[in-house]
Amino acid sequence: MAEDRVLRVRSLLDTVGAQGRTALTAPEGKVIANAYGIAVPGEELATDVEEAVAHAARFGGPVVMKIVSPEILHKTDAGGVRVGVEGAADVRAAFHEIVANAKAYDAGARIEGVQVQELLPQGQEVIVGAVTDPTFGKVVAFGLGGVLVEVLRDVTFRLAPLDADEALSMLDSIRSAEILRGVRGLPAVDRWAIAEQIRRVSRLVADFPEIAEVDLNPVIATPEGAMAADIRVILSDAPARQRRRYTRAEILTSMRRLMQPSSVAVIGASNEPGKIGNSVMRNLIDGGFSGEIHPVNPKADDILGRKAYKSVTDVPGEVDVAVFTIPAQRVAAALEEVGRKKIPNAVLIPSGFAETGEHELQAEIVAIAERHGTRLLGPNIYGYYSTWNDLCATFCTPYDVKGGVALTSQSGGIGMAILGFARTTRTGVSAIVGLGNKSDLDEDDLLTWFGEDPHTECIAMHLEDLKDGRAFVDAARATVPKKPVVVLKAGRTAAGARAAGSHTGALAGDDAVYDDILRQAGVIRAPGLNDMLEYARALPVLPAPKGDNVVIITGAGGSGVLLSDAVTDNGLSLMEIPPDLDASFRRFIPPFGAAGNPVDITGGEPPSTYEATIRLGLEDPRIHALVLGYWHTIVTPPMVFAELTARVVAEFRERGVEKPVVASLAGDVEVEEACQYLYERGVVAYPYTTEKPVAVLGAKYRWARAAERLRAAGSSAVAGDGRALGGGS
Repeated sequence: MAEDRVLRVRSLLDTVGAQGRTALTAPEGKVIANAYGIAVPGEELATDVEEAVAHAARFGGPVVMKIVSPEILHKTDAGGVRVGVEGAADVRAAFHEIVANAKAYDAGARIEGVQVQELLPQGQEVIVGAVTDPTFGKVVAFGLGGVLVEVLRDVTFRLAPLDADEALSMLDSIRSAEILRGVRGLPAVDRWAIAEQIRRVSRLVADFPEIAEVDLNPVIATPEGAMAADIRVILSDAPARQRRRYTRAEILTSMRRLMQPSSVAVIGASNEPGKIGNSVMRNLIDGGFSGEIHPVNPKADDILGRKAYKSVTDVPGEVDVAVFTIPAQRVAAALEEVGRKKIPNAVLIPSGFAETGEHELQAEIVAIAERHGTRLLGPNIYGYYSTWNDLCATFCTPYDVKGGVALTSQSGGIGMAILGFARTTRTGVSAIVGLGNKSDLDEDDLLTWFGEDPHTECIAMHLEDLKDGRAFVDAARATVPKKPVVVLKAGRTAAGARAAGSHTGALAGDDAVYDDILRQAGVIRAPGLNDMLEYARALPVLPAPKGDNVVIITGAGGSGVLLSDAVTDNGLSLMEIPPDLDASFRRFIPPFGAAGNPVDITGGEPPSTYEATIRLGLEDPRIHALVLGYWHTIVTPPMVFAELTARVVAEFRERGVEKPVVASLAGDVEVEEACQYLYERGVVAYPYTTEKPVAVLGAKYRWARAAERLRAAGSSAVAGDGRALGGGS
């Protein structure tokens, strides 16, 4: 049956294509709808007035009449639609009026007739469609009809094809989701019927890449079903350019030699301070890289005490990485030599390629690299660090705090901000990588590597575009179950998208599509640069939660209110404290304090009260995460609070009880030292803010849900696909 429907649609599309058309007529759309089981009303094509009367009589009630012309796509604009036509006289009048309007609208249009269609019952209008996104390819869309989609842009997207459950999740992902469940006395619609329309459209566009767009508008949803009043199908006028793909094994083999090289050649190495070739050489040497370092410069015999070679082809033995520090105009010739030497990776630091409009020059180096099987990192980058290999192949400064965070950026300036943040916060990193123009290697290559890298626990990526959204999603889905992936997507606004395009020669995709599909892939989206860096720093520190119940323990009522707001803002669930647990908390707090959630122990309490309530929060298995609000007092100074909290958390960790604990410290400057002390001991703590600690906890929960770590505990606290989770969603 599936094969038969594909053949029927293939025959139709071939006929339309042979005629040089890209838009299907309504009857042709009906053929496709029938083939794929997309529910549409009964309809017939009338080529004259009497046929229209006969068709209307057969439907036995009011009908909709629409012009059918390959040249008239927007029938309403042409006055080519009449709704609620009933009776022979009205049908005749409507037929003549529709045809006359169409001829007046476009005198040269071919008019094939008038479509006579059953009038659908009253119901909730929704829109189901599919588009070809430049980044992600075939994408299905869903939203409510009318003003909600046109003005509020309340639409959600998913990659096609999708299954029934994913289709159903789209209904819960729009802001107006409750309307579909029935509000103000209106009945709930048949949600599965809508989901099935979405699923079938997704299958259609996946089966036929030449279909650029499908629009079911409107779909009338009722308690009994969902039916598309109109189907519009547009074909692409040019085949999509296919990006070269590499297998997972090929990516890992190349990336291993890039990130764990035994030998590095520096093309353009220099003895002159201030030159990039000098900086890269010094960083490789001073950073402690233990492999071979080969300077390449035709005008020097010796660079920084190491033998220099006239050409990279003169370097003895195998070379894993060639780092380019020469001007853009000389890169192509040198890359040919790298290819002949069979060096698997070229790191292109120079600028002056697509980001400045030199697209042909960039295309030339890509073609050279593909011909020789060399992978390119860059151009237009600051280089890269592989800290566990003491490799600093950059013109920045070496970074020596090894840890579990891999950081990437498409921008050199953002890369320096990443470096400064890492130093200031003492964040341990496994790698920092610049991607620049992404002429070849990009985020999906790095995700594939870091997903397998035993030194990497969390991956954070700043990006302005994705060259191959599908490949990125595939890599993210393989990585997220093992470790979190955080993305800062620049170009959220129209102005930001234009800036991204001018900066890297990239065309940023529609942000709404990015937002939904990154979420579909399980990626944590950060709203800003600092958020991305804080998420990356915090997520490896926090253990995964085992359930939804969050409890706030605070020494200040005001902080408790703000922390409660932050919990809600980040899609988390404040636990409803059962009576026995409420009574247990009350044993430790003064009568003028407040149990419940937040647990307000008041500001005048001694360290013992903080310790007793924190112990209870860690001890009770019904509590899954703790948010602590500390208020600086003489009774319990900041470092006293930090030391007791870290000690209790460590004690429970030794007993096998690990729960995420975050803290907000309000007070004088001493709270900064206390926060650093806590952070280094597994409690994510921030001074002067109630929002940030809860935001990182929300990010941890978003990853836990995406990685299905909460499945056993359930996730009823967040409806649908978790759109509300976290600061960047």
